[in-house]
Amino acid sequence: MKQIKILSLLSRLIDYPTEQLFAHHQGIAEFIEHDEFLDDEQRNGLLAFVDKRFSGDLLDWQSEYDGLFERGRMLSLLLYEHIHGESRDRGQAMVDLLKQYRAAGLDIGVHELPDYIPLFVEFASTQGAENAKGWLQDVAPILALLAVRLQKRESNYAALFTSLLHISGADIDMHDIALQVKNEKRDDTKKAMDKVWEEEAVTFGGDAVNGGCPTDQNKPSESQRRDQDVPIQFFDASQVKQADGELRS
Repeated sequence: MKQIKILSLLSRLIDYPTEQLFAHHQGIAEFIEHDEFLDDEQRNGLLAFVDKRFSGDLLDWQSEYDGLFERGRMLSLLLYEHIHGESRDRGQAMVDLLKQYRAAGLDIGVHELPDYIPLFVEFASTQGAENAKGWLQDVAPILALLAVRLQKRESNYAALFTSLLHISGADIDMHDIALQVKNEKRDDTKKAMDKVWEEEAVTFGGDAVNGGCPTDQNKPSESQRRDQDVPIQFFDASQVKQADGELRS
């Protein structure tokens, strides 16, 4: 069963940057150069991302990462936060997704959130090329939303999400999404964050103390079966625009 190996790399690049990742600059660049699922535009975008991030200081990279993905919710790396927000539906949706992971042989830890994008992408990478594309297509509206918001902030992290969209083959109108987010007010300012976090955060599983924050260990185990495809259809794509708009209003 043919795998889309670049997805595993994209998963690690989207996840929190670590010393272990930082030590493999040359190997990562060579892998991207020879990948068969990328076109020239995506390949060049990823190579530019790698060159900038791996040529700088790791601590600076980590600090910028925290500023992007750990402040505010507009760039949350939790899929269902963009669909369900803080509603109870979010918890049930994660339970359902966790069941599908387990059906395919993936057993994640109690502290891991199943809708964490790096985990989701890493899992998709093990499911065979066609099925992996199907999984990515199911979350394509969220990936596109994040890509556009990152582009708006002039962050080269956008290249990671546009690459995922390219691999998925999803038909997404990026211009339409750009128009929708054009007048969004950033939610990572101190004033905005104080307002958002007045409400108690909803957590999932056994990580209530730490707010359900993911770690760089969110990935499938070596024992996961790689010979069983599990197609999913876990939400209507139209929900993303509607729910995300309600959250930002």
